[in-house]
Amino acid sequence: MRRVIGMDIHRTFAEVVLWKDGKLHPAGRVSMTRSGLEGFGRSLGKQDEVVIEATGNAMAVVRVLSPYVARVIVANPLQVKAIAHAHVKTDKIDAGVLASLRAADFLPEVWLPDPDTERLRRLVARRNQIVRHRTRIPARSPDPTLPACRPVRATGRHLASATGHARRRVCRNRTAPARAQSAERGHG
Repeated sequence: MRRVIGMDIHRTFAEVVLWKDGKLHPAGRVSMTRSGLEGFGRSLGKQDEVVIEATGNAMAVVRVLSPYVARVIVANPLQVKAIAHAHVKTDKIDAGVLASLRAADFLPEVWLPDPDTERLRRLVARRNQIVRHRTRIPARSPDPTLPACRPVRATGRHLASATGHARRRVCRNRTAPARAQSAERGHG
């Protein structure tokens, strides 16, 4: 007997609807923690198909549920929206639409990478994250040799400038420009 499970996933929970024998059956909510998804996966059969929309945490759900079911399908959310436009939108209706579209073989799927490609994607994403973080560090300090610099709001006569307000950096009781000039002269 064929069962299709539609899941409308969110950050902390997923609404689940089962399609079985041409009828939709609400199955409640599942926690989006690893243990919650594994517990839900154990309740499924090896012949079941799970359908989710492509969101930020869709690949994590695919990785956790794949060992428990025949197939986890990721649907293209823009095409699903175009196919099944509903006047009333709830999580149960969205999950039911996903399950019904898959049962009718009318679900627009998203290509899923093989494990090696997915691992490389995660590696590249992590590298990009590290590079972005590394580039942010010099932006916080005008001179990498002056780690003790901190921005302060100018007061008194330094308040007026072309932009309406001025900021300066103070480093160990000396302003950053004075310290840079001192370093250029070889005194620092």
